Amino acid sequence: MKKEGKPVDTKFDKLHQALMEAKKASGTGGPDLDFSNTENAFASKTDAELKKAAWLFRLMNKPWLVSVGSKLGLAAIQLRLPFVDKVVKSTIFEQFCGGTTLLESVPTIEKLAAQNTFTALDYGAEAKESEEDFNKTMKETIRSIEFAAINESVPVVSSKITGMARFGLLQMIQEDKPHTDKTRAEYKIVLKRIDAVCHVARQKGVAIFFDAEESWIQDTIDHLVKVMMRRYNREKVVVYNTFQMYRSDRLKYLMTSFDEAQLGGYFLGAKLVRGAYMDKERERAERLGYPSPIHPNKRATDESYNMGVRFCVDNYEKIALCNATHNAESCLLMAQMIHERKLPKDHAHLNFCQLLGMSDHLTFNLAFAGFNVAKYVVFGAVKEVLPYLIRRAQENTSVAGDMSRELQLISEELKRRKLD
Repeated sequence: MKKEGKPVDTKFDKLHQALMEAKKASGTGGPDLDFSNTENAFASKTDAELKKAAWLFRLMNKPWLVSVGSKLGLAAIQLRLPFVDKVVKSTIFEQFCGGTTLLESVPTIEKLAAQNTFTALDYGAEAKESEEDFNKTMKETIRSIEFAAINESVPVVSSKITGMARFGLLQMIQEDKPHTDKTRAEYKIVLKRIDAVCHVARQKGVAIFFDAEESWIQDTIDHLVKVMMRRYNREKVVVYNTFQMYRSDRLKYLMTSFDEAQLGGYFLGAKLVRGAYMDKERERAERLGYPSPIHPNKRATDESYNMGVRFCVDNYEKIALCNATHNAESCLLMAQMIHERKLPKDHAHLNFCQLLGMSDHLTFNLAFAGFNVAKYVVFGAVKEVLPYLIRRAQENTSVAGDMSRELQLISEELKRRKLD
């Protein structure tokens, strides 16, 4: 991808303790990482900004409030109520988004760069249905690539295929339904849009992530991205596919994708994530009577994810990996592998990424230790990014009444600064 707080979960506690003991015993030790260091994590935040973040995460810690707020927010945006943009923009948007435009996102990008952290830019459009919207997404993505080309701290741009192609068309192709003249022409236009984005990315020396989406359109997305990788990843990695490792078939698919890349004479770009549609996937599988594509529990997902990380690092010369996770154990695993094998921390194929506004204890401590790490910075009008913001709020609700991870880390830093 690079251009040529206290630990919360028990498993991480054990892994981190083992690392510290190994460092002490060997005298040389493991990677210079301490994810419990909230001073590094929140160094860029003023006292006022930290207090505001704590207030926001306390609100998001209430499931009922997030549920009601999400519904009201969507309705208010659809009704174009004038006060909504202002309220959203000064609260949750400010926490998780870079700005409404590229220009407005510049201060966020510069702030990250000052902390040795890259930016992965994403125009936050998704699930569009009109040709006008699809073309707008394509143009905004190309503008983002052109912006990235003149900004060294922005090595990659991210995009969703559903921002440039009709969901129903992608599903029709996956279900192998016969084309009409109209859908055949529509598909050719989709290919041209995606190819235009990848062509400009290669020309400008910028990488492009294509996000994973629902399983019932993912095969079509995989095919489209594979076509682009075959075309544009011959000399170096320009195009990345995204592998949702909470799916039980994705580890095998990751390995198969690597074999195909080897045979095809191109590099594999692999962005690993756990996944974003678990409830939707399980509900649909149950409703339609087919086996859920999701691992049965978190442990199986974690094992699959970490095996994927190991596989990519084992083959790092031919696979460009973006370890895009908020899981401390998975970050530490990769950092350990890099350290133990004496691989360059800043190798272009060895990358970490977290979302803006979340997991700062991972991002900035990785950056402080010299690893390649980026923040995923979404930009766009409030109405465009609201679905993204709702997902972020839902991720940060409490579990069984406990404090969310983000709120716990912010609270630790408030105590350290003697503000709480």
